[in-house]
Amino acid sequence: MQVAVCGPRQCTDQDAANAYEVGQLLAKAGATVICGGGTGVMASVVAGVRAENGLVIGVRPNDSTEGASPGLSAVIVTNLGEARNAVIVWSADAVIAVGGSWGTLSEVALAKRRGGIPVVVLGGWTILDQRGNPLADTVLTANSPNEAVEFALGASR
Repeated sequence: MQVAVCGPRQCTDQDAANAYEVGQLLAKAGATVICGGGTGVMASVVAGVRAENGLVIGVRPNDSTEGASPGLSAVIVTNLGEARNAVIVWSADAVIAVGGSWGTLSEVALAKRRGGIPVVVLGGWTILDQRGNPLADTVLTANSPNEAVEFALGASR
């Protein structure tokens, strides 16, 4: 099971705490975590996964490992810029977005466009339909790290 955890480089303290706990819970469940491998939410999820001796892979946007989070189990250098978001999403069996930024929203959109995998949002974007109603049937909104992991792992099994 591979789960992508996405989130902003510049995140709130709450987003960082949520990402850390999501990382711990995914590692305890035996999931491999895929992230952008940078700072903010990405660094927090890396720290959480590694605290539980889990496997976490960073997919970097540039042409080197420069700026990669310490603690990554492996770094994939893409030189794709933001297009690396598609690599992250297409490599995952589920996607958890923690917090919100434009890059995070692009990953949520790519995951939904891909289809067939659970997409969970924790403390970030609320996706609405054209009438302003939440798209709860397509994007799962979690109220806690535990719920986010349960949604991601439960819906993908």
